[in-house]
Amino acid sequence: MPYDPGSLDLRAIRRNEAKVERGLWSKLRRSLKLVPFLEEAASAYYCAFDPRTPRPVKAMLLAALAYFVVPSDVIPDFVAGLGFTDDATVLFATLRMVAGHITDQHRDQAHRRLVALGLRDPIAAPGAAKPGADEGA
Repeated sequence: MPYDPGSLDLRAIRRNEAKVERGLWSKLRRSLKLVPFLEEAASAYYCAFDPRTPRPVKAMLLAALAYFVVPSDVIPDFVAGLGFTDDATVLFATLRMVAGHITDQHRDQAHRRLVALGLRDPIAAPGAAKPGADEGA
């Protein structure tokens, strides 16, 4: 993909920040049973809003998350079985490109927020040992 200097435009980044701030958590809540990538989306959110994240990474994450939040996209979310495939593709492609910037701290923040929203089990924290994992060893 060619480099697009416009993607670093602060106005575009701010517009995407506003879209993500307004809609991400409610969209995740509404889409709980349909979206298999809650943790990844939430981790991307915390990376995008981390002041230590480089601007190009922030711009990519915010654009991908804004695409997820905005209801009008290539395949409307209400299309059974397909609605989130384009969202997932955009988000996972972006996450793959910026994976080195998403830290355990971002993942932990995401998990805590999802637990607080009632979207995740508090015991199944990322990286936590599974109950009974050491039994019989």
